[in-house]
Amino acid sequence: MRIDLHAHSTASDGTDTPAELVRHAAGAGLDVVALTDHDTVGGHAEALAALPAGLTLVTGAELSCRLDGVGLHMLAYLFDPLEPELSRERELVRDDRTPRAQAMVGKLQGLGVDVTWQQVARIAGEGSVGRPHIATALVELGVVRTVSDAFTPDWLADGGRAYAEKHELDPFEAIRLVKAAGGVTVFAHPAAVKRGRCVPESVIAELAAAGLDGIEVDHMDHDSGTRARLRGLAAELGLLTTGSSDYHGSRKTCRLGEYTTDPEVYGEITRRATGAFPVPGAGGNER
Repeated sequence: MRIDLHAHSTASDGTDTPAELVRHAAGAGLDVVALTDHDTVGGHAEALAALPAGLTLVTGAELSCRLDGVGLHMLAYLFDPLEPELSRERELVRDDRTPRAQAMVGKLQGLGVDVTWQQVARIAGEGSVGRPHIATALVELGVVRTVSDAFTPDWLADGGRAYAEKHELDPFEAIRLVKAAGGVTVFAHPAAVKRGRCVPESVIAELAAAGLDGIEVDHMDHDSGTRARLRGLAAELGLLTTGSSDYHGSRKTCRLGEYTTDPEVYGEITRRATGAFPVPGAGGNER
């Protein structure tokens, strides 16, 4: 089985619609794909309606968290999307995305960048607006070469010149909320230092003690030494280890299935989940 547990659609900051995402996942030879848009489950219904035969969809979300000034992302799988407390927190994060993005546009304008809110809104479309949309605007304007190049202290990285804060969850609270909704939690790209500051391994140990299920080890932002170190840490803490593409369509260079999760780990994730269950495709809508 080929299993990719981290992918984004136009419901947040990917460039594939949810329907296109599942079709591309099947075309890439995946058996299982997780749709984990930022702080939203808005793409799930479309993905399920278009799910091709032979592909299983894991529903999820990537939750924006912050601890002691450091941003981190929590992948939440197979939770009940209607559970009210978690739904309310996701809504608070989503509602703060637009004013935060507008503030970042204002900071960029103050730095002499000819970016407009209308440009960013066009790029975001119906999706939940975020830094990758602003980064894409910077690419369009020729300010940076790639989206990744915008995530530096000069521009959009945490604490960068054009950075602005938004409402984010405490990661310990995120774990509690996801567990209460019957879901499973995996710390996304925990050592992606190129994105900015990362929490120390002592915090990962504290999160594990609080109920964290796993960490994303095999990821494009982790080099081989980092992956080996994280695998050892996971074994020490009794955490599951996953591998994922963190696919964003054409917005990033990663490919669906570039990194994958061991089937036994996937099986354990599904065994732990009680809020929702993976959905096997039955042909989908071929439009």
